[in-house]
Amino acid sequence: MTFPAYLATMPMHAITEIHGEPGLLERFRMEIDAFGPAARERLTEALDLAAELHRDDRRVREPYLNHLLRVAIRMMHHYQVRDVDVIVAGLLHDAVEDHPAELAGPGADGDLPGAALATLAARFGPRVAGLVAAVTNPAYDPDRDRHEQYREHVAASLDADPWARVIKVSDFTDNGVGVIHTLGPKVTRLAAKYRPLVPVFRELIGRPDTPLSAPVKRHIFGQLDLAEERFAAILDQPG
Repeated sequence: MTFPAYLATMPMHAITEIHGEPGLLERFRMEIDAFGPAARERLTEALDLAAELHRDDRRVREPYLNHLLRVAIRMMHHYQVRDVDVIVAGLLHDAVEDHPAELAGPGADGDLPGAALATLAARFGPRVAGLVAAVTNPAYDPDRDRHEQYREHVAASLDADPWARVIKVSDFTDNGVGVIHTLGPKVTRLAAKYRPLVPVFRELIGRPDTPLSAPVKRHIFGQLDLAEERFAAILDQPG
């Protein structure tokens, strides 16, 4: 497939709409060209694992892998992240939550998420496993509101891990700013789930220990403002 020369400058949802998964894969390859051979090999291995685990998963009208690619590309391009562990964890941030049994492998029983994290630690190192653990949702109490528990977990887990904030805010941006690409009643549910997290992320990203430059933080604040505008448009309609 032939892609335009300006693929490297296209917004990611535009790439998604026009070129689909092949376009995002090509953009990912363009981004990792800035890394050395060993880093590119490791990033490609993580991408291959993510593609295998999520091969049958869908996200509205698209393969789920598109979301993972956008999270990783956003960190490399917009956030200027060059820490390979962080990008690997971004590609695999939903692996333990969505596919613990497949990741843990045959014979695993009992604590499947723990076994899945052990597999990640063995393949990519304990730091990657720790970052994935920080952005993996725990088992929810069925007697409490799931969305409230999700928000509590996000605030607590990201408080202690500055690099996990970077992964999660890229994930949140894809979900929040991208909420308008969702169809049906799910749009309202997701907007109500995510909207209370806008000030949480603003405070977390603004902290001095969040390892991003001042221009990158301003970019993220702009994206959070855009997410809030979209949530308001969805949720604050009269009647």
